Amino acid sequence: MRFVGLAETMTDLPINAVLPELLTALSDGNGAVLVAPPGAGKTTSVAPALLDEKWCSGQIILTSPRRVAARAAAERIAQMLGEPVGQQVGYLTRLDSKTSKATRIFVVTEAILINRLLEDQELAGVSALLFDEAHERHLDSDLGLALALETQTVLREDLRIVVMSATIDGARFARLMGEPTKVIESAGIAYPLNLRWLGSAAERRLEDQMTSAVLTAWREQEGDILVFLPGVGEIERVRERLAQKLPDTPILPLHGQIQPENQRAAIRRDPDGHRRIVLATSIAETSLTLDGVSVVVDSGLARRAEFDRAAGTSHLVTQRSSQAAAAQRAGRAVRQGPGVAYRLWEEAGHAGRPTFDVPEMLSADLAPLILSLARWGVTDPASLQWLDTPPDASVASARARLAALGALDDDGAITPWGEKIASLSLDPEGAAAVLLAAQHGQAEDVARLVLLTQERGLGGRGEDLLQRLSRWNGDRRARAQASRKLASSWVKAADRLVTGKPDKPLDPAIFIALARPDFVARRRDASGEHWISAGGRGFALDPASPLARAEWLVIADATGQAKGARITAAALLDRADIERHLDHLIEYRTIARWNESENRVEARRQRRLGAITLASGPDPVPDGRVLVDILVEKAGEKLGELLPPSLIARARFAGLDSLSEVRLRESAEAWLAPLLDGRRDLSLPASHYAEAALGLLAWEDRQQLDSLAPRHFTSPAGTTHAIDYAGEHAPSVEVRVQALFGLDRHPNVGNTPLLIHLTSPAGRPLQATRDLPGFWRGSWADVRKDMKGRYPKHRWPDEPWTEKPSLKIKNAFRG
Repeated sequence: MRFVGLAETMTDLPINAVLPELLTALSDGNGAVLVAPPGAGKTTSVAPALLDEKWCSGQIILTSPRRVAARAAAERIAQMLGEPVGQQVGYLTRLDSKTSKATRIFVVTEAILINRLLEDQELAGVSALLFDEAHERHLDSDLGLALALETQTVLREDLRIVVMSATIDGARFARLMGEPTKVIESAGIAYPLNLRWLGSAAERRLEDQMTSAVLTAWREQEGDILVFLPGVGEIERVRERLAQKLPDTPILPLHGQIQPENQRAAIRRDPDGHRRIVLATSIAETSLTLDGVSVVVDSGLARRAEFDRAAGTSHLVTQRSSQAAAAQRAGRAVRQGPGVAYRLWEEAGHAGRPTFDVPEMLSADLAPLILSLARWGVTDPASLQWLDTPPDASVASARARLAALGALDDDGAITPWGEKIASLSLDPEGAAAVLLAAQHGQAEDVARLVLLTQERGLGGRGEDLLQRLSRWNGDRRARAQASRKLASSWVKAADRLVTGKPDKPLDPAIFIALARPDFVARRRDASGEHWISAGGRGFALDPASPLARAEWLVIADATGQAKGARITAAALLDRADIERHLDHLIEYRTIARWNESENRVEARRQRRLGAITLASGPDPVPDGRVLVDILVEKAGEKLGELLPPSLIARARFAGLDSLSEVRLRESAEAWLAPLLDGRRDLSLPASHYAEAALGLLAWEDRQQLDSLAPRHFTSPAGTTHAIDYAGEHAPSVEVRVQALFGLDRHPNVGNTPLLIHLTSPAGRPLQATRDLPGFWRGSWADVRKDMKGRYPKHRWPDEPWTEKPSLKIKNAFRG
């Protein structure tokens, strides 16, 4: 077999011990899970081992989580086969590829595999899919595996699928893949690893701590040093510090933004034999073997993208790396011999780190995934096989954005326009921008603008996309040229999908705005630091940015939380272009609000682009429904001030819950809206509010209220007096004592004696009683004496219960 010759050069790789078991599992079934520690040889050995299997007559696709790793893996496998890359072994990445008609082993990024699956669900000509470094749980990895399992189940039972990693839960993957998937475990290279725990100092900058740690490792150890840092900024700052301390030492960055030739230099030994230091992001955690590295210095931090549904943007979050990631990083030191790993945290705190990294499925923007599934023919993600089912909230958010883009219909199925968007290997909004530009014959510039938002470092730094585009257009380095070639491929694809009508050229930024209307933003202050987007979100911009002087922008990228996310890429927009090309999104709206100082509703007519007000003025004829809604809401808040206090108290006394404040607020729309229709204030008499509330009562309830809690007490003299049901001693009433003459029994309300506040002819209080007969026969005598002196013209009989009730003076009863 072809692999026998290869094995002779790799006899020390532990993977060789389990390859026969793996080959048997794939001969007897169609899937396997391979768990192999770093350095075991799985990435470079498994694919070649399959070439001469009877069932393997077609291609073998090996996925890699990153472009650097894919290219390096293909080059290493080709080297082991004794031939240049691009013959039997090739690679396909977004910006670079080397394949030929003879290629059978394709090392591809996960996104490339998804595109191929969507173009050909049957995967004709493919015999095996190998998912390497599956533990990283990238969104594309999970999606690719779900689609591959669907293909295997429905169309290709003969398709072999192998999931490979050093730290995954093999049994969980095996359950997902179904019976009779076997879990095969390989030993690792048993080189000793010495862990050194350096601890961290919160008061010191990370760059200073890491520089000290690297210098310590440089003094104490031999061999090349691999340093893990969270991002490019930290890499540059540490590189600057180390260059001052070790001026003759090669200090090489390794991340996705550097040129491919520089990435290769970081992976290989120094050609002159110099000891070197490689500063890397998590790009170097897996798949790659860095020749000569025997020392690792780990910051213990990682930077990952999280999607903020509220902001509609993904932001980078620096967090503690997981235990699994730390094991992968430390394993880089013992790929070729004994090694040492320095960790910038305490040993006691290691167990408190998460066991594995959070799957991207739970934190990423799912719009690309949902569109891919719709193109696949799936509207319900739960119908596929997942390790972690896409969260409902994230799915709903993605569907809403895709529907607004016109990519999905109301049922979540892909539209013809969505098919075109999905046909471009871009995020949905970027694809829509390129297609819209292609309709005007301007796809080239827009495709390049979109690529700038996705490929960090192209065109240099800065928030101004158009400045970066200008610099990139003049860049003749390999990465810049490869990027332009990628953008051109999108243009060609877009031109095939839509009909272009070249006309007067438009500002390319307007096409980004058409695809991302919620991210059209207007400056809110003189400094240009604060911005408001049409989507209603606030953004921040460095006041020193040249864009800070602009009035309008379209935001292409931002980082940070929903409140005040920082703009990292944007393009200048012209107000006239917005008015002309986004006119279908501009609407007139009446904005009404309660003016607390004037106690009334005021209405303004606004012309708006989403949350951005383009023009505003008083609305003399506002929508009455808007005003009523505000008045009803405000009246509900002020019920205690607007209603007569006695009404709610009467209802409470009569046992009618329907007139309680809680119930009245709940039903405010029913009884207040008709009352307040056509008004702008609440200045109505309390009696009007009372009558409106009483209108809620059924006839029987109204009778119950009037019977059990009458509004008035009628005296024997025929005078009426409002009964107070809200006071401390309710129910009570105030009556002149003469009006009660002739009454020898105490009046009740229901079964409750009415508290009578007796007053003099001048209305001054005399006494309060709930026993009128007792008062007549008791303290009346003293009251009578006092009143005769004060009011001699009035009657003050000895036995008032026998007298005729009247408020008239004595003379009225003579002759």
